[in-house]
Amino acid sequence: MEKIVVGNIERVSLPDLGFFDVDAKIDTGADSCSIHCNEIRIDQENETVHFKLLDNFHPGYNEKEIVMPIFRIKRVKSSNGKVQERVFIKTHVMLGGKAHFTSVSLTDRKEMKYPMLIGRKFLAKGYLVDVSVKYQAHN
Repeated sequence: MEKIVVGNIERVSLPDLGFFDVDAKIDTGADSCSIHCNEIRIDQENETVHFKLLDNFHPGYNEKEIVMPIFRIKRVKSSNGKVQERVFIKTHVMLGGKAHFTSVSLTDRKEMKYPMLIGRKFLAKGYLVDVSVKYQAHN
């Protein structure tokens, strides 16, 4: 299988959520993908999560509440070393012209430069990272 070369920063799309060309940090040190959102609210009865995507600089940004089935809730060690309990959803993530159905954690990334992080489990689906470039792949 031929691998798609990606840079350390790429634009990704989440077509199921109506969010396109979002800046994402490619992070081989991270296990999973995560997206910046707030007002995360779990509805135990319906096994769903309600949240709002955040990226004030993105033209597709709006305050629309999104409701998705909960894939799982898992304890995750964040980049600052703190362990948090996070909600994961399953959605399509498009990078380099290919979409993969993958799990994404919902978290507040306001302290981070990029609204989305792509981790190594996603990258193992056919990507090679060249850290010397940005925006290498095209959707």
